[in-house]
Amino acid sequence: MKSKTRDKSGGTLDKARGRAREAAGALKGSPEAKTKGRARQTKGEARKKKGHLRDLFKR
Repeated sequence: MKSKTRDKSGGTLDKARGRAREAAGALKGSPEAKTKGRARQTKGEARKKKGHLRDLFKR
């Protein structure tokens, strides 16, 4: 099982990767890459929230 800190930092990293992929898709004119970037950002947000929930319920 991953640690809460790892979930938080991994979520932040996933969000950044998603933003980069979405921007690259916009520059290339690729709607598929933009969609994948948005999906990666959503995954990152969920992972980050998972880490925060672990903090909340650990106490």
